[in-house]
Amino acid sequence: MEQLDILVFGAHPDDAEIGMGGTIAKHTSIGYKVGICDLTQAEMSSNGTVELRQQEAAQASAVLGLSMRSCLRLPDRGLRLAKEHIDPIVAMIRTYRPRLVFAPYWEDRHPDHVMCSKLIEEAVFNAKLRKYMPELSAWQVEQTMFYYINDVHNVSLMINISEESELKEKALRAYSSQFNVAATSDGVATPLTNGYIERVQARDSLLAQSKGWQYAEGFTVKGPYPITTL
Repeated sequence: MEQLDILVFGAHPDDAEIGMGGTIAKHTSIGYKVGICDLTQAEMSSNGTVELRQQEAAQASAVLGLSMRSCLRLPDRGLRLAKEHIDPIVAMIRTYRPRLVFAPYWEDRHPDHVMCSKLIEEAVFNAKLRKYMPELSAWQVEQTMFYYINDVHNVSLMINISEESELKEKALRAYSSQFNVAATSDGVATPLTNGYIERVQARDSLLAQSKGWQYAEGFTVKGPYPITTL
């Protein structure tokens, strides 16, 4: 397997695009190898099907220039802080050996996003233990960073995505079953079908305002973020 620079985890297909689609596009455009791992197939979503959601995820992946995308097929609305859910994530980290790992922020209105955040932290820690799952070589991630899906607070790092905002929107619109109630014959109205993409853009615009940028995505870390030069 090709080593990744960045591995982004999300509970559902579209989580990573919502939170950091612009940042992903910024890094792939300059040669970084970026992958996304979705923990579930989002089989409990009100709209669309698992098969359609996978097609949409593939379209979004192509827009963002991903090196890989995988799905662990853990249960949607059934994620648990248990070994059988942690170990597949450890295997992903050890297989792709990313320098940076991204996970959803640990506070969110969706319980799956919160549990995904906890699972990734556990897996990142276990991945460096050489006696844990010794059949795969241990790997220490340099930094775990957290992105925002819904509410944004405690931002400690901000990335200018003004030039990548159109790609982010295109990636999000690939998920037509989620953001367009008319996209499927049995679609129903949800908070995602009522101007959600526009609200994401408004959030990114508001975050960028303090720096005079057009759009930005926010991130945070636990503990100091190490740098070698200012």
